[in-house]
Amino acid sequence: MKFILHVLAALMVLLGAQHASAQSSYPNRAVRILVGFTPGTAPDLAARILANKFSEDWGTPFLVANVPGAGSNIATDRVAKATADRYTLLMGGNPSLVISPSLYVKLPYDPVKDFAPISQVFIAANVLTVPAESPAKTVQDVVALARAQPGKLTYGHAGVGTSQHLGAELFKYMAHVDITAVAYRGTTALMPDLLAGRVTMSFANIVNVVPLARDGKLRALAVTSLKRSVLAPDLPTMAESGFPGFEAVPWYGLLAPTGTPTDIVDKLHSETVKVLAMPEVRKQFAEIGLEPVGNTPVEFTAVIKTETPQWAKLIKEAGIKLSN
Repeated sequence: MKFILHVLAALMVLLGAQHASAQSSYPNRAVRILVGFTPGTAPDLAARILANKFSEDWGTPFLVANVPGAGSNIATDRVAKATADRYTLLMGGNPSLVISPSLYVKLPYDPVKDFAPISQVFIAANVLTVPAESPAKTVQDVVALARAQPGKLTYGHAGVGTSQHLGAELFKYMAHVDITAVAYRGTTALMPDLLAGRVTMSFANIVNVVPLARDGKLRALAVTSLKRSVLAPDLPTMAESGFPGFEAVPWYGLLAPTGTPTDIVDKLHSETVKVLAMPEVRKQFAEIGLEPVGNTPVEFTAVIKTETPQWAKLIKEAGIKLSN
């Protein structure tokens, strides 16, 4: 009996040593971070900032791979089906993790069971934006135009289930207006049509809107967050513009496939929090209108579980359909 106990104790020590060795040696080859949107979008920029710092700190390449489509569901599914080898991560957000379950009859992945959340990375805001030549100067002007031409105005969005899509649908629901949706593969893809006036408006990401608005190429009307953005403090919120309680903001975080060893998740979490606390990183985030988060895996998991039924309720009440 004593012999068996000694053997078990030795095995425990050996396994513990191997576990510690695996953590200390990670990463020993390139790590990919998949982003479900095109380059230049908020999640892409945030992923690249993190990837650069991770590469500097660990001396191993962290590569950002853009896999746009289906409101980031394609990238999310790829990571869900990746082996838990610790070398494929996702910069995932509320479109695919929280909103899509209420829009699609069946998803190829489970937002809760298929992922090991590491940390939320940022929260941002969208901006109700119109072309520079638009007659609309305020949110209420947009409402008036939409009511005068039911079904004729259009809004561009970055994919079904994105906060831009849901923000526009929430606006239609609260304003009692009929505006036609036009889907694109990311914000950067819709920008040329918005600039040219081929779509009437967009609840576009603040990262993409503010520089163009400052140059007079677009007109920004209001932000979709509950408080004003530090990037554009003069812009009112949608709530201040006549829609109390209006909030439709994008958030994104880092996730690994489920089954990824807990010690590796913890190591990635510690590094993410460390990077997000760096003054130069916080400055970079502030310059593009992103608010860094850096919560724990448990807190990140709770956000997903809490927000899913909240959006489901809105989607049902507003009658939002997948065809939008």
